[in-house]
Amino acid sequence: MIQTAESRYNQWVSEHYRFLMRSAWALTGSRAVAEDVVQDCFTSAWKYRSQLRQPELARAWLFRIMRRHALRHLVPGPQSFDNDDEAAELPSPDPGLDDQLDVVKALTRIAPIHREVLVLFYFDDMPTAQMAEALDIAPGTVLSRLARARAALKSALDGSRPEPSPVPATTVFPLRKT
Repeated sequence: MIQTAESRYNQWVSEHYRFLMRSAWALTGSRAVAEDVVQDCFTSAWKYRSQLRQPELARAWLFRIMRRHALRHLVPGPQSFDNDDEAAELPSPDPGLDDQLDVVKALTRIAPIHREVLVLFYFDDMPTAQMAEALDIAPGTVLSRLARARAALKSALDGSRPEPSPVPATTVFPLRKT
């Protein structure tokens, strides 16, 4: 079956829009900005569609494009949340919802390089090999970023600064019993 350009574009949008929207929202912290980012992503992707050599890697390729657009929209510094005082006064119907909102707020307080690996791994269930392809880094780098991102998120949830990684003490073992 021969696909028209319009049907290929519609297929991209239907298959990848939700994934890109979730990722962009988590990276930017704003739904409005995320919508702009995803729209820019699809526009750029369509413009440079000839660069996609392997259609099975479309998701990783689209994520890379979306990531570039999201980084252009990010403003340095912590995100401000309107009406935090009012929200604190209202009773929450679901205690689990408060925990989820805390995680989303904490994600906005960590570095984008850490935020993106957490979003891909936990929100989008992307395997580390695909994450490496999407981020254009080695799989080992993905794992180390993920470890650092978890520590940064834990610190952000605790409201403290991340502690520097301790330098491992060198332990000397004798070659023979003394």
